[in-house]
Amino acid sequence: MVIETVLADDEPLARRKLRELLSRDPEVIVVGEASSGSEAVHLVRQASPQVLFLDVRMPGKDAFEVIDQISAEKKQAMPRVIITTAYDQYALRAFEIHAADYLLKPFTAERLYSAVQRVRDQLSLQQPMAGDSLAHKTDGNEHLTRVVFKSRGRILFLRVSEIRWISAEENYIRINTGTESHLLRETMSSMEARLDPQAFLRIHRSAIVNLQYLKEIRTDAHGDFAAVMLNGQKVAMSRGYHSRVRDLLGDWSVRGSRTLNGSQPHSIEQL
Repeated sequence: MVIETVLADDEPLARRKLRELLSRDPEVIVVGEASSGSEAVHLVRQASPQVLFLDVRMPGKDAFEVIDQISAEKKQAMPRVIITTAYDQYALRAFEIHAADYLLKPFTAERLYSAVQRVRDQLSLQQPMAGDSLAHKTDGNEHLTRVVFKSRGRILFLRVSEIRWISAEENYIRINTGTESHLLRETMSSMEARLDPQAFLRIHRSAIVNLQYLKEIRTDAHGDFAAVMLNGQKVAMSRGYHSRVRDLLGDWSVRGSRTLNGSQPHSIEQL
């Protein structure tokens, strides 16, 4: 698969390094280089590349102004955009415009090739172009699909489907996956409002669970509720929220009569 690419960066040395690294991939062809935002727009119009490596801070137009201008042109195909920058504060905005990746300078060859492979996978699946959604105003009903944040010196783009449960810790939330946990400065209410209610359920003022990973609901001898995840982890469920679970699961007259997430029935305690 040939991947035609445009490099946009106002620093000649940065373009040179990027060009040299990309030259090691025989499928990547650099069809043009731009040193300003206006030149980047012109090159995309002229060459219609599949990928645009785009520095954030450039003369004339910054990266997001470039993307806005290209995406506003209905006849112009929007390339996949890989943001390259020395600043991490633009990661959230890059996520919002559906950038394919976000490379923090100085990046390694391995990190660059990982970004290229991500784009290659997208192209092979013919997924929607990065930035296509900019042409359509959101109606406020779109649910979060990825969470972007900085953790241990990395910019992570975590798929929401990988989250197993979320817990509250004072002014932060902790996102738990199968192998890691990440602390974010966010509120539970804000996160809950952006998650798909068909996939995530708040079971406590301090806990939200992904129904895909929920195995069963248990009650102990004292009548306290707990959600048990597929890996055996127990997450406390408060009495104030258990009615929401009943609404979701229905009236349980027969133990284990329905599944939680479309899998084989698990053992479900009568609520």
